[in-house]
Amino acid sequence: MTDKIRVVACTMILKQIHLTNFRNFEKNDFRFSPYLTLIVGENARGKTSLLEAVFTSVYGTGFRETREIELIRWDVGDNLVESHYEEHDQESFFQVRMQKSSETTVRKTYYVNKTGKSSHQYRGMQTQAVLFAPEQIQIITGSPSRRRRYFDEVISAVDRDYKKKIRYYENALRKRNKILEHYEDELKLFEELKFWDSYLIEHGAYISNKRASYIKYLNTHPSVNGKNFSITYEQNLFSHERLNEVKKREYRLRRTLIGPQKDDFVFRLHFPQEKNVGLYGSRSEQRMAIFWLKLNELSYFELHSKIKPLLLLDDIFSELDEHNRELVMGMIKEHQTIATTTEEEIKDIAEMPEELIRL
Repeated sequence: MTDKIRVVACTMILKQIHLTNFRNFEKNDFRFSPYLTLIVGENARGKTSLLEAVFTSVYGTGFRETREIELIRWDVGDNLVESHYEEHDQESFFQVRMQKSSETTVRKTYYVNKTGKSSHQYRGMQTQAVLFAPEQIQIITGSPSRRRRYFDEVISAVDRDYKKKIRYYENALRKRNKILEHYEDELKLFEELKFWDSYLIEHGAYISNKRASYIKYLNTHPSVNGKNFSITYEQNLFSHERLNEVKKREYRLRRTLIGPQKDDFVFRLHFPQEKNVGLYGSRSEQRMAIFWLKLNELSYFELHSKIKPLLLLDDIFSELDEHNRELVMGMIKEHQTIATTTEEEIKDIAEMPEELIRL
């Protein structure tokens, strides 16, 4: 297994979830084992939707690449995800309500023990969750924006100011680009950009430093199953020096050419020879790289939150050979796990108490 830091972490146990108008669920209750819960059923029966509801109870958002409004049943105006957790014999009751505010957007409200909370307060009282799904191989093989989104989600889970900095940076970047797009006089342009340049330098430095810190953490825990991985952070700084270098090109092309919105991350395997896993790794090596990433994500959350995260597995067993299944079982024995599968016999491999949800 990976060389990870062992920390003393308490556990928030998810006991039950009640769904009202969440995707295809109209009114449903589900109970979970403190150890392993298997959501079993054929494809298109709602297994992933139930797992996504658990994820939503933690983060207030889904994990699929769809519009957020699709989390609400198509024929109603709102939904409700209610979850019961237990920690040190104390029960907590969390609620996330989504209401359609237009044809494409939703408004969210949050409650803890029936008291209204901001999203910031809600997240501060919730646990963490780590999702492991076959399509996450795209973190390695997909576009740089896919990788940036993954790293931003992980860092935001432990640093709530980071999410705000990302939002402020993106808003300022849009305003700077609009100025570049419509300018007519270069002298006036220079004056107009002064404020936004300083603003983006400040917020961009925060983003870059936090990304670099997480990459450093990953690179100091490189080993899984005898293989060593690392990530090269291809940092694109926003600074006065670099602005001077690209100024003429930016004026000509009328858009911002530098900054952390252009960062990328290269996954490398170091044995038997060093290679870029995204470009030259086999499918097996790419899966192992994701496994390494998720193991470190679990330990990173434990280190920073002092809470053992929920482990959410979305139909990964069909993708794994016997050896990799054993590695996953090692993860399961360390965390409360909720897994979707079409293979009920997985419960026999796990050799631990489990709850079975059939859909």
